[in-house]
Amino acid sequence: MLPTPTMLRPTTLPPRNRRATAVSTKLRPAALLPAFALLVACSSTPQPVQLYRLAAAPPASAVAAAGATTGTPAAVWQLVPPVRLPEYLDRDAILVPTGQSGLQALAGHRWAEPLRESVPRLLRQDLATLLGESRVWGAPLPAGVVVTQQLRVEVLALEPAADRSAVTLQARWSVVDAAGKAPPRVDSATFVAPAAGGTIDDLVAAHRLALWRLAERIVGAAAGR
Repeated sequence: MLPTPTMLRPTTLPPRNRRATAVSTKLRPAALLPAFALLVACSSTPQPVQLYRLAAAPPASAVAAAGATTGTPAAVWQLVPPVRLPEYLDRDAILVPTGQSGLQALAGHRWAEPLRESVPRLLRQDLATLLGESRVWGAPLPAGVVVTQQLRVEVLALEPAADRSAVTLQARWSVVDAAGKAPPRVDSATFVAPAAGGTIDDLVAAHRLALWRLAERIVGAAAGR
């Protein structure tokens, strides 16, 4: 007779090993939960944002160096709105150049006030510092004020250097005789304000210095200097 084949039985673990394996299998996902929760919390925590503003007062050293400036004798100026800025500056991000023609927003750093608001206000203030508070007005004009010169300004560029060592401001402006007795005078200029340390605070201060220099040039050009 042929020998009866031996039947193979599935191997079974002792009850103690079965319980250990089951517990181990259940604990593995649970053990990962704290690490997963920590990862989600870290990825969802927003970065703190530092806000920056252009100082109301121009740099003291620049004002002292300017000395006395009078512009056109007895002229009363109106800074005609709007002071035009490039569209890319109409945002709260602080931008720095990258590559050949790109711009990159500095993460965690923003303007506290749109430049379209701060630039016209500070430019008028700087002109008033140079010419006299009662000789520079915005719009609308108060009753009884008669202007002799109307100033229109367009900012063509206002941005840091790629290495953050300076801020460049390019502007074009026109001065019109309000009575129409003289042809308009059109000027343009480029200013490079140093940002010595290259920090964000230095860049913001350089923006402010560039605006002051623009006001100086406008007044100097009107006075024939």
